[in-house]
Amino acid sequence: MQPDENVFRSIVDASPFPVYLCTGDQMIIAVANQATLKAWGRDSSVIGKPFSEALPELETQPFRKLLEEVYTTGETYYSRNDRADLLIDGRLQTYYFKFTYQAMRNSEQDITGVLCFATDVTELERARQEVEQSQAMLYNMVKQAPVGICIIKSADLTVELVNDTFLELVGKTRPEVDLQHIWDAVPEAAEVYSPIMAETVSSGKPFHAVEHEIPLVRNGVDETVYIDFVYEPVRDYDGSINAVLVLAIDVSDKVMARRSIEDAEEWARLAIEAAEIGTFELDIATNGMRASSRFYHIFGFEQPVTRKVLQDAIHEDDRSSRIAALREAFDTGKLFYEARVTWNDNSVHWIKVEGRVTSDNAGNPVKILGTVLDITQFRHLQQQKDDFISVASHELKTPLTSMKSSMQVLSRILKADTPSSTALSFMDKANTSLAKMQHLVESLLNVSRMTADQMHLHKTHFKAADLVNECCEHLRAAGNYDLILTGDTGLEFYGDKDRLDQVLVNFVNNAVKYAVHSRKIVIHLSADAGTVKLSVRDFGNGIPAEKLPHLFERYYRVDSNGAQYSGLGLGLYISADIIKRHGGKIGVISKPGEGSTFWFTLPR
Repeated sequence: MQPDENVFRSIVDASPFPVYLCTGDQMIIAVANQATLKAWGRDSSVIGKPFSEALPELETQPFRKLLEEVYTTGETYYSRNDRADLLIDGRLQTYYFKFTYQAMRNSEQDITGVLCFATDVTELERARQEVEQSQAMLYNMVKQAPVGICIIKSADLTVELVNDTFLELVGKTRPEVDLQHIWDAVPEAAEVYSPIMAETVSSGKPFHAVEHEIPLVRNGVDETVYIDFVYEPVRDYDGSINAVLVLAIDVSDKVMARRSIEDAEEWARLAIEAAEIGTFELDIATNGMRASSRFYHIFGFEQPVTRKVLQDAIHEDDRSSRIAALREAFDTGKLFYEARVTWNDNSVHWIKVEGRVTSDNAGNPVKILGTVLDITQFRHLQQQKDDFISVASHELKTPLTSMKSSMQVLSRILKADTPSSTALSFMDKANTSLAKMQHLVESLLNVSRMTADQMHLHKTHFKAADLVNECCEHLRAAGNYDLILTGDTGLEFYGDKDRLDQVLVNFVNNAVKYAVHSRKIVIHLSADAGTVKLSVRDFGNGIPAEKLPHLFERYYRVDSNGAQYSGLGLGLYISADIIKRHGGKIGVISKPGEGSTFWFTLPR
């Protein structure tokens, strides 16, 4: 061995980097230092073996071919972080090397082998790949983020990265924003926000905006939007600011919805104040209550008081009605009652309480929200009207009775003397008008008795079919209508037959009045375990849905298609009171174009 070769081998062995020499066209491994053997995961036994035999796992990889090309052409090969899959400890593992393949020549300049100088850059390459993966992940996160994200270079304020959500928010296309100067891309916001972004870049302090009103030209249309956004400085390794991260959320819908709610609440507050309505919220579990000042004033107090004090203020005769209304509210979800309250000065005032019960997921009542209204003046006016009706009715009833008797006598005389048909016609009209007057007076008297709680019931057992036949005999005799009785014709009622006759007559008369183009009226009788039921169905135009809740109110009249009907609107109101006094229920089912069915039930 020549001295220069010994020197060469010493240098190679001392190198901390992999160095090896392959000779001949078989690429025999002539030299391989310890760094090379360690990188290959082999020992010195590979020296003297062909490259492909020493490292068979590399046969399908490009290294043997590269060695042969250098050996053949003499051109040096420089790699950049080439991948090598090596069998280490019985397991194929991936490494990365930066290396040079250089031809070795003899004194005659003939190529005798290929010398390799390598550097293991596995850690550096993996770090680079991790950075790239992190960047790719960051890019995907930005791209898919549900908030608008825009990264702007601090040096020239060009947009480095922007996601679709931000583009949608500002109403621009990607070419209009990506890699563009931010204030060229969104010029309408520059006047206000350019100084703010400049301050963020210079000071390094983030800027937070909540519900900022920003004028934008979105898709060519001028719009005002409300945005929550942040200017967040992004710092480099040396602490310098190299970018500004913009996070933005369009909260226009939220702002407009809140403002609508605020406007609605303000209108409601003004309406409540104008109507002088008191409001309250009762927590059923804790018995705690919040109420407006007007609420306490209606009860006669200038300051909030306990619920017990409020309960004691209710007139003793009305306390049971209040308790019953609360019990019903827990079943129906709706609270309603009218009661008297006694103020500290012993004056008596009428109040109307209405509310709605809210329940938890299990259906248990947890809260009552409601209103209270002072109806003292209304009650006084109603009482005055009822007093007038009572007096007027009694005053009218006597002369009407006398007039009716006289008209009946006169009618018999005229018929006996064979008067002209014209005279008899006028006599019939007079009797009809007189009957209407008597009916109106009787209705007014009934209302007066109801208000004074002087309507008494005289209950007996009787067949429902008898009630129907007696009530409707005059209609059958006239022959203008087909009255059809269906259901359980042997059914018995227990109640005041005269008062129930009054209810049935009202139902039938309404069927005649509001279904003038239909001859058929069906009266149906039925029963279940606890109640008996009577219903009257007509086949007229029906009643609009918005009018159904008011049919049984005092003085309410249904005008169908603009037609005016005679009457005071008291018939159904009186009927409802009669059925209520029997402990039953009354109601109506109706659809426009399908007729109406009025019904009542009685306890068995």
